[in-house]
Amino acid sequence: MSEIDKQKELFRKSKELVPGGVHSPVRSFKGLHTTPRFFEKANGAYIYDVDQKEYIDFCMSFGPLILGHKNSIVEEALHEALKRGWSFGACEPYSLELVDYLLKNLPHVQQIRFVNSGTEAVMTALRLARGVTKRNKVIKFNGCYHGHVDSMLIKAGSGLAGTAEASSGGVPEGVAQDTLILELGDIEGVKQCFKDYKDQIAAIIIEPLPANNGLLIQPKEFLHFLREICDQTCALLIFDEVISGFRVAFGGMAEITGINPDIVTYGKIIGGGLPVGAIGASKFIMEHLAPIGNVYQAGTLSANPLAMVGGLMTLKQMNKKSYETLGIQTKKIVDLLANWMIHFNDGQFSQFKVLHFASLFWIVPKDEVRKLSDIPSDITEGFNKLFEELLNRGIYLAPNAYEVGFISLAHNDEVIRDLEHRLEHRIQ
Repeated sequence: MSEIDKQKELFRKSKELVPGGVHSPVRSFKGLHTTPRFFEKANGAYIYDVDQKEYIDFCMSFGPLILGHKNSIVEEALHEALKRGWSFGACEPYSLELVDYLLKNLPHVQQIRFVNSGTEAVMTALRLARGVTKRNKVIKFNGCYHGHVDSMLIKAGSGLAGTAEASSGGVPEGVAQDTLILELGDIEGVKQCFKDYKDQIAAIIIEPLPANNGLLIQPKEFLHFLREICDQTCALLIFDEVISGFRVAFGGMAEITGINPDIVTYGKIIGGGLPVGAIGASKFIMEHLAPIGNVYQAGTLSANPLAMVGGLMTLKQMNKKSYETLGIQTKKIVDLLANWMIHFNDGQFSQFKVLHFASLFWIVPKDEVRKLSDIPSDITEGFNKLFEELLNRGIYLAPNAYEVGFISLAHNDEVIRDLEHRLEHRIQ
């Protein structure tokens, strides 16, 4: 059986057992002319499929692996933790060690509660904001993704500013009505929403670095405006830093912008690649959570000891020098990709640019994109051809035009030289 036939057979079997053959839609290779790759191992900046073909990985599990795959320090700590037991369903010291380390380095957070995913963190943050303010409505922005929480699976409606409609089956109309959706950067629309729904808005939620529908870098002025209007109206500002937290800086976009959100959600890097999410806020806000407050949240596997150890050992390796190195390596990789796309096959991909922020990058046929409507409608067709060309060269990106790429500390100069070689020669 050939390599591709083996991948096809695995995907055929997977589609019989799993909806769409995948456990998350973005893995499905929808619209591509090739089969999803089934990976069985990884190390450093490389990932290996079931046929042992090697790829330079720029997906990095969609962001958590800022140190690269199988970092030796994290691996050793996880082995030791595994010997002690991997789930207790009771109080344990490992979460305290991680929380203590986080609070010493996150001045805008006083208490943290761990959950099991970014989606669960957002769900809890929204419930907490409503419980604290005794209000129901939430403003979100088109182009920001906050997990598959019902009230966040919303698209813009066709009526007045802020109106919304469900963008997924199974989301009740009543849920959509409490979500007010606006375009990123729409200051006047935000002001109008607060006029139209006076004393009804519990919170504004935003990815301060939107990176789930492309990389939509926002002006600091807009983010500062959101802080100011929340202060004026007694609404809460929620920063969804599931992607940007600990990646663009240790303190995420809150550190970079100097803005203190009322509630912040974390995921991905905070667990070192293991399933985890977290909510952070002031002690006043966090003490509205059960068992001392009336906002309920619980989870059997919350603060799983393996995730706590993995997160702590990951974050302890992230310092000022680490972030400087990531920035330098990202610039080298971005320049290399951009130059190759200009010159490959008489400029076949020359329409594409590589936008980047810190250690994230996005391939898009425009020099600047601030909101979802700025993204060309035909981006998928061109990206799919580019994705398959890079895949054939042993370079793995997320298989979707709207997903960003991630650089890790494992993407060192040796890997960059290998990347240059793969761009020049197909790897069979």
